[in-house]
Amino acid sequence: MVTNYKRTDYQRYFTKEHGMLRKAVRDFVKKEILPFVEEWEEANDFPRDLYKKLGDLGFLGIGYPEEYGGTPGDIFDIVVVTEELCRSGSMGLVASLGSHGISLPPIVAHGTPGQKEKYLKPVIAGEKVSALAVTEPSGGSDVANLKTTADREGDFYLVNGSKTFITSALHAGQITCAVRTGGEGAHGISFLIIDTDTPGFSVSKELKKTGWWASDTGELFFDNCKVPVENLIGEENQGFYYIMENFQAERLSLAIMANMTSELCLQESLNYAKEREAFGKPLTGFQVTRHKLADMATMLEASKEFTYRVAAKMNAGVDQIKEVSMAKNFACTVSNQLTFDATQIFGGYGFMRGYLVERLYRDNRILSIGGGTQEIMKEIISKLIL
Repeated sequence: MVTNYKRTDYQRYFTKEHGMLRKAVRDFVKKEILPFVEEWEEANDFPRDLYKKLGDLGFLGIGYPEEYGGTPGDIFDIVVVTEELCRSGSMGLVASLGSHGISLPPIVAHGTPGQKEKYLKPVIAGEKVSALAVTEPSGGSDVANLKTTADREGDFYLVNGSKTFITSALHAGQITCAVRTGGEGAHGISFLIIDTDTPGFSVSKELKKTGWWASDTGELFFDNCKVPVENLIGEENQGFYYIMENFQAERLSLAIMANMTSELCLQESLNYAKEREAFGKPLTGFQVTRHKLADMATMLEASKEFTYRVAAKMNAGVDQIKEVSMAKNFACTVSNQLTFDATQIFGGYGFMRGYLVERLYRDNRILSIGGGTQEIMKEIISKLIL
């Protein structure tokens, strides 16, 4: 992809080592993803061995403990990997390849040594796929009222219920699953690790979505699944708080994805506006186009800087619940505008399959919903400022 947009290097956030990692991931994307991404989008799937290739290069293990096959790093290592994978132009593919980023952290933070040995190593190596299952058909953002039950019987929990909109549902070999082990509300929720070969577990056919076509999204069903008590993550009935911990990293990731959606839209728009002619001159010859591009660039710079600043504070161990909610909402507001503006600049071609801005327009819509809707983000922000 030709890039003419010269942006700030953000050297205060990224080191020389980050630059080396960025080049390695970018080279991987150019070789292993870009030549095939259109085919995978149309097939609504991608090769399972892509995880293994990422694992072999160590990209899946960045930020995870070395004793389990990971490579310790900071938040900006993860930012770099996410940004460069997003250059594939398939945000659904990125979501599936990164599903371990939201399903493994609870195990890292609260799991037993035995759980870490069994459930971290194969995922980091790319030999097994891990998914997070929280959302249910009866309610998305209302996590405290989830209905899937886990009733203890001796050394096992009997799990019954269902989950929906689960990324990596069809590829997953293990599920980090939120279940109800206690009474109603937030205080009755726990996290269990459920192997997908457990009797009573099943997954729907892939859900057909507006965007994220290359992401294997499905619905999970639990019918008297016997899950060993030793698969309980942390303490019983503390799962809600583990979910809230997890949300900060997930929302940062979605903000990065939104910013990369905006960046790709701006790059494509700049290139197209220079080449496309109307009334005998390029689109850049019209003030209305130049000003639109200027506004797009300004919004993107502001969003990226805000997101990086929040990431830097998170990296320093500073709680950023309010700020990361703001960053996600702002980045999504910007990507909503830039995907619209890009398709407008492309005109009829922006509505045609085979043009990147068309896919970005579709893929962008979920970003304001996933990981907590914009409305939920505003509730969180308002509670923390009032």
